[in-house]
Amino acid sequence: MREVLPATWLFVTAWFRPDIQGLHHIPGEGPVLVVGNHTGGASSPEVHISQLAISTYFGVERAHYQLAHRMVLNSPVGALLRRFGTVEADPDNAAKALDVGAIVTVFPGGDHEVYRPTWESAQIDMGGRKGFLKLAVEKDVPIVPMVSLGGQETALFLSRGEGLARFFGIDKSLRLKSLPIMIALPFGVQVGPLPHFPLPSKVTIRILEPIHLRERYGEDPDIDEIYADLLDSMQETLTALQRDRRLPVIG
Repeated sequence: MREVLPATWLFVTAWFRPDIQGLHHIPGEGPVLVVGNHTGGASSPEVHISQLAISTYFGVERAHYQLAHRMVLNSPVGALLRRFGTVEADPDNAAKALDVGAIVTVFPGGDHEVYRPTWESAQIDMGGRKGFLKLAVEKDVPIVPMVSLGGQETALFLSRGEGLARFFGIDKSLRLKSLPIMIALPFGVQVGPLPHFPLPSKVTIRILEPIHLRERYGEDPDIDEIYADLLDSMQETLTALQRDRRLPVIG
């Protein structure tokens, strides 16, 4: 990580001009679950930016794992992502990482959210997935919401293609609920979760204050209540970021 961090951070800074706010809200020690909205298709700039930013802010000694789909780890950039702590999105992997006091970053919306149409870029849509909250309650770890804007402008996302995914059976065989349709470089119109060369959109990330679940919701927290409150908070933040944005891509 030390070997590649400076060059990777330089490229990301030049291409996405990241504005990262609130890194101090992530606890400096102990387990924590960072929960982000997902953007930008297979390129997902907020994933790389948050990886690099957290490693730069805390130092590479602070263990930080990111959960990703198996296909991402099997892609050409999978080897590099693994060096930065990316592991397959699996409850057991997340639990093991939290048990050793690590930061764990999860994007619950997965392919459902990451391929939403570009005109829905200012909407939080995790598809009702709440497993991460059950894990946070079980492990009694704080949640830190992370809201990002800009990734959905790196291409023109037209449709999730959920009907296509069911038709071809990849929703079961590959655990992909989407077969997206998008216009992107270098292929033009493309169908499927293929890598694309992202437009240099400005990406803004705002990290919110940690939520200590049992302190806020009692000894037996209601998962549905936490989920609703979390989405409201993240949506309010994303709406504010969108309101402050002058132009798409430019920022």
